[in-house]
Amino acid sequence: MKDLSRITVIPGQRSGQPCIRGLRITVWDVLDMLASGMTEDEILSDYPYIEKADFPAVYPYASQSGRERVSG
Repeated sequence: MKDLSRITVIPGQRSGQPCIRGLRITVWDVLDMLASGMTEDEILSDYPYIEKADFPAVYPYASQSGRERVSG
């Protein structure tokens, strides 16, 4: 299991969306960047406060969230 503690949900921050380590960048922001063609290294370069270890938490979180929406 990946370290999902890196994903935080803080009421009032980014409308309660899941964020990276309490930062104001959401899981969906990271996925949007990747979907637009950015690599993890490019994201790390553009957003130095994101850590390499954040990516392995983003993917399973998004996957689980998608499953819950489909089956919920």
